[in-house]
This record gives sequence, C-alpha cells and structure tokens, in this order.
Amino acid sequence: MPVDLQAESNKLSFLHSPDGVAYTILSHNWADGEVLFRDLDRLETASSKLGWKKVDYMCRQTIRDGLEWTWIDTCCIDKSSSAELSEAINSMFTWYHSATICHVYLGDFQCTIATANLDNDSFRRCRWWHRGWTLQELFAPCAVSLWDQKWNYLGMLEDIAELAPEITHVDLDVLLGITLPADVCIARRLSWAASRKTTRLEDEAYALLGILNINMPVIYGEGRGAFQRLQEIIMRKSSDLTILAWAGALCSDAKYSRCSYRH
Repeated sequence: MPVDLQAESNKLSFLHSPDGVAYTILSHNWADGEVLFRDLDRLETASSKLGWKKVDYMCRQTIRDGLEWTWIDTCCIDKSSSAELSEAINSMFTWYHSATICHVYLGDFQCTIATANLDNDSFRRCRWWHRGWTLQELFAPCAVSLWDQKWNYLGMLEDIAELAPEITHVDLDVLLGITLPADVCIARRLSWAASRKTTRLEDEAYALLGILNINMPVIYGEGRGAFQRLQEIIMRKSSDLTILAWAGALCSDAKYSRCSYRH
C-alpha cells in the first residue's frame, strides 16, 4: 500500500504495507470533481472540488472509528505512474480485505421515510451494486457499512443479509465471510460479475484479479484482450474446469461474437 491518508491532517503518507496498520477504506462510484493524488499537494485546491466531501467525511469518520489512517482510491493512487497503478490494481483485493472497516458511499441514494427499510427499487438501482470494481469491495472487507448520499448511516451489510444476495447474485455465505471466494468454483465467481459494468473494457478483467487470486500486468489499450489473458492464466494455474464452460458461454454471446476463443 504505497500511500495512505492521515485522517487528522489530510496529508498523504507513504506506507510500505498495510500489515500492522489499522485503517478505514472507502468504496464508492467515481463522479465528477473527484480529488486526485496530485490535488492533495495543495489542500486549498483539493477542498474546492466536489469530491472533497468524500475525503473530508472519510477523515472525520476514521477519527470517529478511533483510527488514524484511511485509504481512498481516487487520491491515494498516483495514476500518472503505470507501475503504481498496476501494483494498486493487483493489490486491491488485499487492501480492502486488510482494512478494519469499509465504508460504502451510495452517492445516488437518499434515505427517506419511504425508502427507510431499503427493500425498494431506489436502493436496488444504486450504481454501486452494479459496477465491476465494487464487486470485490462487497465481500473482501471484514466489515462493510452503508451510507447514503448525505452520509446518513444505513447499517452494516449483514443487516440486509436477505436482500443483498438478491441484488448482487453473490452467495450469502460469501457475503458474510463464511465461505472464501477461493472455495467457490471459478465459473460461479465469474457469474457474479456477469451483469456488472465497467467504464473501460480492460477493467472487466482487472476488476476480477483479486476475486480469482490472479496477478497479471495491467495494459490499458488492449481492450478485451485483457480478458483473454486472464482466461489463459487461469487455465495455466487452475485445475478447475468450470472456466471452460464459462468461456464457451461467453463466446456464444453476441457481445463476443467477433472472437473465436477470446473472452
């Protein structure tokens, strides 16, 4: 974990490893005006951006949690460094798993009297439930709390144990940490991501690396070739033949009709 944010000072600090460091971590969907790594060189600039509220809230909540450090992907990764970006993507699952608690910010959901029980269409439609990168952030952490767009506390993930599998299609025992993803067949793990969306095609593969316990170079610009590389690595490393059934299903899908083996 190259960089963490010191909650009280809003300053970035270099940490060689999350081992032995207690920290919170944010899971969210990116929006306009996010605070980036370079912005924190000048807090005046950073605090003028729309995304500053997320950073400010996470720092305040981290202090309330009794911790000193927080990690936020928008501003704790130097994306101008391809090496650092690749390390971050390959380490993301571990970083979320090592956090003391993951705070999930649902920026498109507001809790009202009508939506307070959460079993409603507005809650189900939240982008966070349907994006590729947030899949691992759903079950990698040891504890997950949910917050609405005004930072009203909605509860812990286990508080919606009956609803979450219905929304996410992820098995309840995995969501609750009873079963590890590594103990679930590969085809099943891939199915969790089948309906999720990513902004960049390559992220369809990169968002799965931690879930599949795979490390591979990150090459933006290769398009769906990233998923082909991922499949090839899985088949070399694993004896789980369910990947073959998944590959066949993908290639029969119109979305992938231009490939023979790819994706």
